[in-house]
Amino acid sequence: MVPKRHRRRPHRRRPAVSSRDGYDSPGAVMTYHSGSRAVQDRVGVRDLADHVGQAIGQGIRPVAAAFLELQPLLIVGAADPESGAVWASPLTGAPGFVRATGPRQISVAGGVGPGDPLTPALSAAGTPLGTIALDPRTRRRMRLNGRARPTPRGFAVEADQVFSNCPRYLQRRESYETTDRVRGMPRRGAELSPSQRGFIEAADTFFLATVHAHGADVSHRGGNPGFVRVDSPGELRWHDYPGNSMFLTLGNLAVDPRAGLLFLDWESGAALQLTGTARTEFTDDGERTVRFTLTEVVETPAASPLRWSAPEYSPANPSASAGE
Repeated sequence: MVPKRHRRRPHRRRPAVSSRDGYDSPGAVMTYHSGSRAVQDRVGVRDLADHVGQAIGQGIRPVAAAFLELQPLLIVGAADPESGAVWASPLTGAPGFVRATGPRQISVAGGVGPGDPLTPALSAAGTPLGTIALDPRTRRRMRLNGRARPTPRGFAVEADQVFSNCPRYLQRRESYETTDRVRGMPRRGAELSPSQRGFIEAADTFFLATVHAHGADVSHRGGNPGFVRVDSPGELRWHDYPGNSMFLTLGNLAVDPRAGLLFLDWESGAALQLTGTARTEFTDDGERTVRFTLTEVVETPAASPLRWSAPEYSPANPSASAGE
């Protein structure tokens, strides 16, 4: 198969939504729960979070629908309904494999690959699911969280939260090719091998799945290579860089420490999935470090057929030693 090269011109508009705030108001969009509020208060950004949170809604605007249909990659995260372990997984397809099929619904053609740890979650109706569509070509990203249900061609997600994020810490990759590489079989382990440790320490991006009593979420973390540190075969950490002040991820971890991490090799398509627990350490000046304890790792060679061009690092990235 001849690789297909895809480029996307930067788009100045972002997926925009509107919402009302608060889990405690009947009919309102679920914006912040007690965990997020606790972190916002600790850092002193509740007022800012209330302002930013107005961007969270349930509806999928036309510009958001158009963005989704251009994407060859979707990251999904959820808890296994049996084991409770939280995982994040990559889904790929020709642009259009993810599309809005209702004012609050997206449909995904296909699913995760054979042996992927998220298979049970996507096979059960009503599973709380977090998704993020990220376009490295334009440094845009959109998150949609809701409940999944199987369909004849894949699955659908009924949205509870829809919103976009700023491009901060997102590396630009100008183009991608679709290759005919053959997906390898997942390999499982209880700790990181030396090669997996090197993979993580060279990464400039990973995805973080978290859960709470009302749902699930997947967020993006980026930085210069070395921004994630591996302290042992079962422990790693990263500095939590300043963001949009909503603290959805750290808020989830405050009430439920389960987490799933996904690292992608943007050239070879390999995927490294980790599940375990995470906790946030705060300093007196509001700096934050997240420490992750591994319980299981899954490595899949050629999990994605996409081969992306070399990164142009975000100008917002701190040095890899920031927070040390």
